[in-house]
Amino acid sequence: MSRFALFLLTLLVISNSCCYAIGSQSNRTVLALASRIGINYGKLGNNLPSPYQSINLIKSLKAGHVKLYDADPETLKLLSKTNLYVTIMVPNDQIISIGADQATADNWIATNVLPFSPQTRIRFVLVGNEILSYSSDQDKQIWANLVPAMRKVVNSLRARGIHNIKVGTPLAMDALRSSFPPSSGAFREDIAVPVMLPLLKFLNGTNSFFFLDVYPYFPWSTDPVNNHLDYALFEPNSTYTDPQTGLVYTNLLDQMLDSVIFAMAKLGYPDVRLAISETGWPNAGDIHETGANILNAATYNRNLIKKMTANPPLGTPARRGAPIPTFLFSLFNENQKPGSGTERHWGILDHDGTPIYEIDFSGTRSVSSFDKLPKPSNNVPFKGNVWCVAVDGAGEAELGQALNFACGRSNETCAALAPGRECYAPVSVSWHASYAFSSYWAQFRNQSSQCYFNGLARETTTNPGNERCKFPSVTL
Repeated sequence: MSRFALFLLTLLVISNSCCYAIGSQSNRTVLALASRIGINYGKLGNNLPSPYQSINLIKSLKAGHVKLYDADPETLKLLSKTNLYVTIMVPNDQIISIGADQATADNWIATNVLPFSPQTRIRFVLVGNEILSYSSDQDKQIWANLVPAMRKVVNSLRARGIHNIKVGTPLAMDALRSSFPPSSGAFREDIAVPVMLPLLKFLNGTNSFFFLDVYPYFPWSTDPVNNHLDYALFEPNSTYTDPQTGLVYTNLLDQMLDSVIFAMAKLGYPDVRLAISETGWPNAGDIHETGANILNAATYNRNLIKKMTANPPLGTPARRGAPIPTFLFSLFNENQKPGSGTERHWGILDHDGTPIYEIDFSGTRSVSSFDKLPKPSNNVPFKGNVWCVAVDGAGEAELGQALNFACGRSNETCAALAPGRECYAPVSVSWHASYAFSSYWAQFRNQSSQCYFNGLARETTTNPGNERCKFPSVTL
């Protein structure tokens, strides 16, 4: 793209900020939605409070909106007794059937919306969750049916006289092939024309939102030595100027949001509104996950709320004054989420409902008024050896299954556990599992294996071996 073309595109993008000052009913509705910070209520845990208790906790946080990852009838019925706005979700595995058949969409609305609305204040139906982050043949069939499914859901709502529920789909930042600098924002070539173009046409035509799951933690943590932590946490100590547009950025979130705005503009849709379906910062993580701690999580989320509840709205450098409905991720630490340690530590609350740190969803409380939190020790990368061992209290049956899995992939992994070999004794499931976990992790970490084993393993910097048995380790 030539500099002149980019200049015209920038003018087109920025000029749309004027429309957010207009006092139309539609924009007043957006302002009402955006001023009420939402929370993502996930349930991937075996130790979480009941839906009744969870909704009371959401109310105590003074959140204004709750986003579900399903359309659970018990939860929706309980929400009818609150003033919370509600977002529900069509599962990924139902998109193909809904996209192919209006009657299936009608049945989904009849089952998941009509019994609860308007008493339950459903405002968004999200079709799928980050579907463009997966690319198997089956996933690509889901891609092809996404917009048809969204159209059929809208048709079903309108046929029943429901006009105050918007339909969207949350996408991750990996929908972009370029995001830096923001003016270079562009969607991936495999989805730009076949998926994004019809999606943007749909969102524009229905006056809905482009829902984005956006986490500054991830790009910051790829290079925490050279990336400024303050910039990622909305702290006022650094700026970035886009060399093509001259727009000045004071935080990483705005930079990421504007890259999507420029990507939409390049496909001819410069004014589709943004909503943040997920954002947050992990309160803990694995040893190698730099910056995942309580102080950073509290700082990010408190400053985010201040920004998003500002009156008048702040918007972004490319869309000044634009209100952005925002959902924090997440309500609880969820102990059954697979992957690295941060996956299980995004909660505002611990699994039992205890606050991990103070937070004010209204945005009215001064950030300086919160109790001081301990200074973290992991804002710089850890250097040294790390082992993977069985967690305390793990059941022998579960450990035995995980041990068999770890030893089954390669003959080398557990060779030292054979009778008479150096790590055979002591003969216990926990000892053998710890060796197997460490050996497997060291052997396959470069192939994205995690020290998790269905929640039975944890990382440690203390060498679990002895003079006779040397446990394999990972060197960071």
